[in-house]
Amino acid sequence: MKSTLVIALASLSLLAGCAGQVEPETPPKELTNFSESVTLDGLWSVQVGDGLGEARYPISPSLDGDTLFAADAEGELMAINAESGERRWTVELDNPVSSGLTAVADRLYLGTRNGEVLAIDQADGKVLWRSRTPSEVLAAPQPNQQLLVAQSVDGSVTAFERDSGAELWVYTTSDPALTLRGTGTPRVIEPVTFAGFANGRVATIDNRSGQALWEQRIAVPKGRSEVDRLIDLDGEPLLTRDGRLYLTSYHGRLVAMEAQSGETLWEREISSYLSPLLVGDTLYVIDDASHVLALDALSGQIKWRSNVLEGRQLTAPAFADGKLVLGDFEGYVHLLDATDGQLAGREHIDSSGISLRPLTDGRRIHALANDGRLEALEIRELP
Repeated sequence: MKSTLVIALASLSLLAGCAGQVEPETPPKELTNFSESVTLDGLWSVQVGDGLGEARYPISPSLDGDTLFAADAEGELMAINAESGERRWTVELDNPVSSGLTAVADRLYLGTRNGEVLAIDQADGKVLWRSRTPSEVLAAPQPNQQLLVAQSVDGSVTAFERDSGAELWVYTTSDPALTLRGTGTPRVIEPVTFAGFANGRVATIDNRSGQALWEQRIAVPKGRSEVDRLIDLDGEPLLTRDGRLYLTSYHGRLVAMEAQSGETLWEREISSYLSPLLVGDTLYVIDDASHVLALDALSGQIKWRSNVLEGRQLTAPAFADGKLVLGDFEGYVHLLDATDGQLAGREHIDSSGISLRPLTDGRRIHALANDGRLEALEIRELP
């Protein structure tokens, strides 16, 4: 099982299982002036407890209807009116929160540092059930109609009955001694769960039995140092309606696969630890040097590449009103035109930095800073 020792990793996230500071390989570019085509208007801001904590736990907010749910690392959980920023309720959980939140069908799901998954009533914050996992949960638990699936830092995937929290099965795999401080987020549909692991493999798990239908290696360890040999699949597998699966890996590849069989459709030597984004027929990826790439989703051919935010430790990309939305280590929200990668707008949120993908809805953006400042912004076209 991974060590619980947390070590800062400036350009990635965090490492577990070793000691020492890892310096970013790519220094951040300074921001320069540019001609803005849009502006970001501040609508409201709310303080979410003490934020993500020193370990910067990936406690991403979740939006369901007109309610936004957010939590801090110490267990303060709140429901917020997404239009006005008014708090609807706040509760103090008896366990520190470590995972992103998932809000769906009147319930809220999250994971804790002591290896629990909680189901919470959206109406009042009451805990409906709690169940154990083998270890700490960093990835937001993912539901289908019957199951809630949680991936733990030890490489295990646990399925619970969504209504009661009863454990149904556990899928286990072996993790390397050294991994990124994070886990992949499983992609759950009715028949199967797709999960990527720190050993560079992806598996399709039968939701009836917890057995793997197929397993493929996406990345192979290379290099002399332990850090060079990291090959984690820390992003969420991206599944299309026509059965294509896209996966990123650190020090590995960007791969498009046929989801049913695991057959590789195309691949590119791109190192990334962030979830990709699909808009229409274009796949957007942020590599480990914070280069933004747009690729043809069917062929893997690069449409454009932007290095203007190189080294700025970008978040995974979101999409709003024709723009890619990205946060960075200095707390800026950047907008890039999705058609050509040109900078379109920028707004500074908080000097503590932004490490989580912003939430978007139409023209609206919700960005959570590391110290807990949650800002609502709206995109406005400039004349």
